[in-house]
Amino acid sequence: MPPYSPPWFLRNGYLMTIYIAQVAGQTWQNTLKVPPVAYQSHVFEGYEGVPIFGQWACPKNARGTIIATYGITGSLEDQWILEILSRKAHDRGLGVVLFDWRGHGKTGLLSPTLTSDGIYEGEDYVAIAAAAKRLGCPPPYWFAGYSLSGQLALWAGKAASTLPAQGPITRADIGGVAVVCPSLDSNRSLQYLVSTPQGRLLEQAITATLLKIARQLQQAYPDDIDASAVERVNSIYSFDQELVIDRLGFATVEDYYTASSPLPFLPDLDVPVLMLYAADDPLFDPTIIPDLTAANRANARLDLVLTEYGGHVGYYSGEAGQSRAGDEDPWWAWNRVLDWITSQSL
Repeated sequence: MPPYSPPWFLRNGYLMTIYIAQVAGQTWQNTLKVPPVAYQSHVFEGYEGVPIFGQWACPKNARGTIIATYGITGSLEDQWILEILSRKAHDRGLGVVLFDWRGHGKTGLLSPTLTSDGIYEGEDYVAIAAAAKRLGCPPPYWFAGYSLSGQLALWAGKAASTLPAQGPITRADIGGVAVVCPSLDSNRSLQYLVSTPQGRLLEQAITATLLKIARQLQQAYPDDIDASAVERVNSIYSFDQELVIDRLGFATVEDYYTASSPLPFLPDLDVPVLMLYAADDPLFDPTIIPDLTAANRANARLDLVLTEYGGHVGYYSGEAGQSRAGDEDPWWAWNRVLDWITSQSL
């Protein structure tokens, strides 16, 4: 795997993260040499019957299908990082299924079901794979995500391990999991995030978007979501405290984060996993890295690529970095994910 080499001015995790959000988010379409994807919309039936809005496209003679969603906030209408993956995957002959996860986008308008940070979303991935098979998107199925959706995709890998040998969707249908800068330990990382001025700015920006989502859901489901609870939300932690944990049966947010964090089960995953993880990611506690490398040593199926630079879901390459990696665009992480999926499919 070619090493990641950022431009000199982005050799700082916080600057890389801001650059991706404020600059690359405005110019990304000019960086791609692949066409947009002609999607079909579909409402999938997720775990326990929860309706999940998605869109899919499958080229002729597809060599497999990527199933993916986005991070803590947003919708399919604005998540351009996910769209980059989709366009590049479709251009390489892979089917793509993208979905608004629980409480987000059009899925949030289909039911009042809120998020569970992977506990149930992992099962949603598997259910979507079964539906994709019926739609004609062929296996193997690759569960992908970044940031918080990387956490969801790892839960999908865990759910895949219990699939039967026969049925509408089987263990043999699952190719593996590919994640970029996944959330692995919410307790540690959220405490770390709010411990610095820069981190608090990032946390408050995320909170503002969460609050917007919460208000939209409350307006759509006034009998299910308490308006006063929504107005008490002033942090990521309080969003989960006010709106999530009671529905899931947890006494505290800390208990919920412990239960939903995938770091403890990484050594036991029995599907191939590619994880790209930046040591300078400003959202995640650096003390996670020794535990992550230990999990990698304990699981031969976990392919960890730990990089010095990259920020949070950044991995933006300049011209020199693109030349070293043999890439035609600056999206180093997605290029590595697609190369890995192709190599696993041989």
